[in-house]
Amino acid sequence: MAEDYLRRIGILIRVARKHRGWTQSDLADSLATSQSAVNRIERGHQNLSIEMLARIGEALDSEFVSLGVPGPMHLRVGGGTRLSGSITVKSSKNAGVALLAASLLNRGRTTLLKVARIEEVNRLLEVLSSIGVRVRWLNEDNDLEIIPPARLQLDAIDTDAARRTRSIIMFLGPLMHQEREFSLPYAGGCDLGTRTVEPHMAALRPFGLEVKATEGSYHATVHRRLHPARPIVLTERGDTVTENALLAAARHDGTTVIRNASSNYMVQDLCFFLTELGVQIEGIGTTTLVVRGQPDIDRDVTYAPSEDPIEAMSLVAAAIVTESQITVCRAPIEFLEIELALLEEMGFQYDRTEEYLAANGHTRLVDLTTYPSTLHSPIDKIHPMPFPGLNIDNLPFFAVIAATATGSTLLHDWVYENRAIYLTELNKLGASVKLLDPHRVLIEGPTRWRAAEVICPPALRPAVVILLAMLAAKDTSVLRSVYVISRGYEDLAERLNSLGARIETFRDI
Repeated sequence: MAEDYLRRIGILIRVARKHRGWTQSDLADSLATSQSAVNRIERGHQNLSIEMLARIGEALDSEFVSLGVPGPMHLRVGGGTRLSGSITVKSSKNAGVALLAASLLNRGRTTLLKVARIEEVNRLLEVLSSIGVRVRWLNEDNDLEIIPPARLQLDAIDTDAARRTRSIIMFLGPLMHQEREFSLPYAGGCDLGTRTVEPHMAALRPFGLEVKATEGSYHATVHRRLHPARPIVLTERGDTVTENALLAAARHDGTTVIRNASSNYMVQDLCFFLTELGVQIEGIGTTTLVVRGQPDIDRDVTYAPSEDPIEAMSLVAAAIVTESQITVCRAPIEFLEIELALLEEMGFQYDRTEEYLAANGHTRLVDLTTYPSTLHSPIDKIHPMPFPGLNIDNLPFFAVIAATATGSTLLHDWVYENRAIYLTELNKLGASVKLLDPHRVLIEGPTRWRAAEVICPPALRPAVVILLAMLAAKDTSVLRSVYVISRGYEDLAERLNSLGARIETFRDI
């Protein structure tokens, strides 16, 4: 193998290893080799046989090496082109996965409209199919039909699919109503640092669920079907933690009070869906939820998840960094108001239509038209907060936006241990991003973007941020191994191309 090819493979192996949370010693043990050999492989100083590449790929559950199947997908980005036209925001990824978990509460037919057809959803559908649930895409609009079996076949669960999505942890709440004892594979997903599952355990323990994490699985036991004697106070205002508590409360015959609940968009969508199932919920959109459950749910329901505010923010950021005028249609404004107010302070110019309702009958939407703007850095640091604050998942987009602005911007990503580190990859494209510590970066602008070849970070939003910077850079850039983007965005490259971007997908031969 050529020396440069070995170096690239070594980088991919190192990224995949870290994504899995392994040390070099862990990988060495799995391969029955030495840590020094793994070190040489990752530095590109070790010749590799096809057999060894296949073994590494199997150990790391990675698509970067394969036998007999296509390799990973890459993007070739022709930058320096302004965008134009209009684009419609697709339905929420995070709401979609929560609703898939919630469908397990219902013995009837669940039909979800315009579901985001992304890899995260595909993995959950593989899991559902493996345990006996009938899932069927109905049409080109991505309407999805879900029909559960009389009894779930949890012993047949697709462990490979389950380990590739963190959303599997939201199966704990629904399954505790159907089984006294069951196991789920460890959750996977983005590499964002150590994210403990203990808040989930604390939220579900009052319902009688005990979970032990051993041998690569969560082993769950329902000792008794309890009614929480007092309000459940969540130790963190997390989205999936709140959703798990809601899913547990939905089929309990009694009243459950959940305090310090997330009121974010996906939680609200889940609440609206549960009310369609007959569950009574007070306080939707607040941090205190009062849930009156339905012990038996058997309804044929149809529900349309709302549009994705994170995708909307991605498109706004694309317009800003390329100095483009585009119209982003069906943007959920109530989950973008803080972001837009901050952008206005930085000099961003845009128009918005009057508000109208989403298909769920609740979420407020607008159409946003962006204009080329000269931005300056904000006076204060930029940091996320639980809703109604700046969304945690929208923070990375301010890194590429700040890089186009004049002045210094401090981003404080206090939620995740590792995510801010990936933002330094913007330096390869000409930005000045200084890592102050694992949670803070200092960005100096404006940036003269330049083309580069970058391996996709293993975290979804930083990966998209790199892609947006490539749109602004003149000449041709390459973003390698973009599976993580497909986890959260449906046909993002093709949809950006509809606005005038020049993005090609390709695979290595």
